[in-house]
Amino acid sequence: MGAVTIKDVAREAGVSVASVSRALNGQDTVTEDTRRHILAVAARLRYLPHAAARSLSTRRTQTVGALLPDIYGEFFSELIRGIDRAARRRGLHLLVSSSHGDAEEAAAALRSMQGRVDGVLIMSPYVDAGLLEANLPAALPVVLLNTPEAGHPHPSLSFDNRAGALAMMEHLVACGHRRIAFITGPVANIDAQDRLRGYREAMVQLLPGVAEWILPGDFSEESGLRAARELLSASERPDAVFCANDMMAVGCLYAFKEGGLRVPHDIALAGFDDIPLARLVSPALSTVRVHIAEIGEQALERLAADIEQPDPKPPASSVKPELVVRSSSCAERAGVPRALHNDQ
Repeated sequence: MGAVTIKDVAREAGVSVASVSRALNGQDTVTEDTRRHILAVAARLRYLPHAAARSLSTRRTQTVGALLPDIYGEFFSELIRGIDRAARRRGLHLLVSSSHGDAEEAAAALRSMQGRVDGVLIMSPYVDAGLLEANLPAALPVVLLNTPEAGHPHPSLSFDNRAGALAMMEHLVACGHRRIAFITGPVANIDAQDRLRGYREAMVQLLPGVAEWILPGDFSEESGLRAARELLSASERPDAVFCANDMMAVGCLYAFKEGGLRVPHDIALAGFDDIPLARLVSPALSTVRVHIAEIGEQALERLAADIEQPDPKPPASSVKPELVVRSSSCAERAGVPRALHNDQ
C-alpha cells in the first residue's frame, strides 16, 4: 500500500482537501469540531504531511538556524538547550552551525542556511552589515545575540558583561583582596573583551595605584590550568584570581589543588557565566550568572515573533548579569554587601 495522501484523508473524513489543509495547518477558518474530526482521521490513517509540499504552500520550512562561535562546552550547551526548548514549544526544528572563530566559516554557514530556515539567530564577532547582506536574503528575519553589528536593522539581545565584571571586582575588593589577577578569554570574543574592560575599569576605580595582573586564556579549562600553573611558579602570587569564564576557573581550581593551595584560604577564585558545574565543584564557585538557557529561549522567542510579524523598529535590549557569591571567593572575610545575591 502506498503512502497516505491528503486526498485520502479528505475522502475518509468527507471534507474537501482545502479543509484538511486548513485543519492541519492550524488555520481558524474551520470549526473546532471539524478540526478534531479531521485530525482523528489523519491519525487513524497515519497520515504524515509532506514537509516539502507544506513548505511550498506556506512558504515556511518550520526550521530556524543558529550560528554560534562554537558548540563545545557548557556555555554553548546551555545556550542551545534554551534555544531548543523554545523552538520545541513552537513546533520548530533547529539547525545549528558554528563559525569556529573564522569569518569565512561564518559566511559559509550563513549561505548554507539559505532556503532551509525561516530565520536565524546569530552570535558571532565577525558579523556586520556587509556580511549579512552578502550572505543572507534581505527579508530573512535575523536576531543578533551579543554580536557587535551596526548599520543593519535587526533585533538584538546582549549581556552586560562589563557590569558583571565590575560587580565581581567590587565583591572581591570588599572581601579584602588587593592583588587580583584576571585570566582573559579569546581576543576576538566580544564577551571576553567586555569582561576584561570591566576588570580594568574596576582596577582604576577601586584599587588606584595597584597594577593590573592579566594572563591570557581562551575560555577552555586547559587555558585556566596553564594560567594557574604560571601563577604557581611565580615568585609572588595574587590574593585572588578572576577568570573570564567558569571553565577556566575550574582549570585553575584543579591546578591550585595540585599545587597544594587551598581555595579560598590561600587564594580566592571567581568565574563568569554560572554554568551548572560551578555549583558542583568544591569549593563551590563564586561567579556571575548570565542566565544562559533563559537568554537562548528569549532570543528564539524574539526570532519567532519576527518571523510571524516583522517589527519595523526592531528592539535592542541588554540583560544585566547577576553576581552569585559562593565559598570560593572567601566572602566570609568581610561579609557580603546587601545588594549581592548569595547562592550557597
